[in-house]
Amino acid sequence: MHPRRRHRKNASAMRLVGRQLARFREAAGLTQRELATEFNLAEETVASMEQGRRPLKPDLAQRLDDRLDTKGALSVAVEHMPEVDLIPAWAEEYMDLEREAIALSWYDNQVVPGLLQTERYARGVFRSRVPAFSADEIEAQVAARVARQEILARTRPPTISFVMWEAVLRDRIGGDEVYEEQVRHLRACADLPDVSLQVMPFGRTSHAGLNGPFTLLETPDHQLLGYTESQRGSQLVSDPDEVSILARKYAMLRAQALNPEESKALLDRLLGER
Repeated sequence: MHPRRRHRKNASAMRLVGRQLARFREAAGLTQRELATEFNLAEETVASMEQGRRPLKPDLAQRLDDRLDTKGALSVAVEHMPEVDLIPAWAEEYMDLEREAIALSWYDNQVVPGLLQTERYARGVFRSRVPAFSADEIEAQVAARVARQEILARTRPPTISFVMWEAVLRDRIGGDEVYEEQVRHLRACADLPDVSLQVMPFGRTSHAGLNGPFTLLETPDHQLLGYTESQRGSQLVSDPDEVSILARKYAMLRAQALNPEESKALLDRLLGER
């Protein structure tokens, strides 16, 4: 099934669940603001879920079933949304949040973070995919990735911290010319006033990021969320306990990595070795 069809199907299911939530809330005599306050959510979050723009997560669905006395209806609806359709929805929701975020903390140990990729490097990444994308799919993916980088040029860009493993800087995805261009771009980004770039060096005897890459973001209403990706898809993390774990990992990663000045010096050395 084409990814766009998966997205439409999932969006329809999300709208249906959202309408159910709205109906149950109204039957309980609660406004969106009252429900949001009771569950420690932003009012906009409740509105987004009811409009089908934000998926209802299983843990929250269960809590809402208990509060609204819905006999498990919301949990069952969320549980039976096809898993293959949930994956694009998580990613799309994350990108919506990323565009509005006031702060991002990003750890990557596989590739250069998407917000810092050059167009040619991104093309090399998507060409490496197994199973392979078609030529048209590669160009569509590259265009979408480059478009995301517009947040760096906002009038008030988010404050962004990046930590990446040194291996990412040693791989030559796309070839030698692409590699040099990418390292130069990273060096330029490292001087941006709202960007902190740190490298996790080889030779560490301890490492807080062994479970893989993740991102933390802070929304305009100061909600802290996490986002993880794996071979089987992506997941937006909203549970406070899980987000706290990611935040503690990121704090440790920053302490273990080279500081920003040392990281710039490493990039300069890599450019000198070309």
